[in-house]
Amino acid sequence: MAFYSNYKNVLVDMEDGITTVTLNRPEKRNAMSPELEEEMLDCILNLEGDRDTHVLILTGAGSAWCAGMDLDLFFRELEGNPENAVKHVRAEWAGHQWKWHRLYNFPKPTIAMVNGYCFGGAFTQLVACDFAIAADSAVFGLSEVNWGVIPGGLVSKAMNMAVNYRDALYYSITGKPFKGPEAARMGLINESVPDDKLREEVMNLARHLEALNPEAVRATKQAIKATRDMTVDQSHEYLIAKNGQLAHRDAEGGYSQGISKFIDSKSYRPGFEAYPRDKVNG
Repeated sequence: MAFYSNYKNVLVDMEDGITTVTLNRPEKRNAMSPELEEEMLDCILNLEGDRDTHVLILTGAGSAWCAGMDLDLFFRELEGNPENAVKHVRAEWAGHQWKWHRLYNFPKPTIAMVNGYCFGGAFTQLVACDFAIAADSAVFGLSEVNWGVIPGGLVSKAMNMAVNYRDALYYSITGKPFKGPEAARMGLINESVPDDKLREEVMNLARHLEALNPEAVRATKQAIKATRDMTVDQSHEYLIAKNGQLAHRDAEGGYSQGISKFIDSKSYRPGFEAYPRDKVNG
């Protein structure tokens, strides 16, 4: 039986190498509960090693992508109650693990398909995804300041990584909401598209990514993320080593294939499409 068959708060759909994971608490605008956090951690861990998953899409059921944390279940029930202390710690740990350590470092491309409200704690997994495409009507917001707290967890750090200093301050301090086009303007997402084109555009990107050499994609993703906080000299050494690692890991021999198809058979011209891959099993 599939690992996800017993989830109550998460839906998983797999089709032709593209796996869509849907947060499924539509009656709560997909706000994250302790149970959802643990299910998502289990889900992400399983998909890391799933050979049939080449691209991961993260979305939400109903009218929201994710409205942040379920304040009632996380704070009213767990905070300040000694009997629930272990449950509180476990839920926070599971949430941090899947939203950042596992999703940010996921070995395959990840796309946030933002179909509605994206608030507060949801910014962490939004930024953790490699790509993000939102509907024009999607509403984003960091409303924590309005009820006397800061954008906690890793939200403030994630916001700083994704957008410029002025936008990070403005939207965090004012608590003002904004929509898809403004999110794209500030670089929080890659693109804002008409609502009825959202899934089509996300799937176009997913299929493009799925056609690429998986080890080259993985190594490129790791190179961009790892060198973000390195010095120039550190980056140079790391990238030399990473390129050597890629040559060793790539069972397809992507570099050799591309060069051969370009020089020898002249069947490929480097440009905006992947070389026609001779795929291997395993």
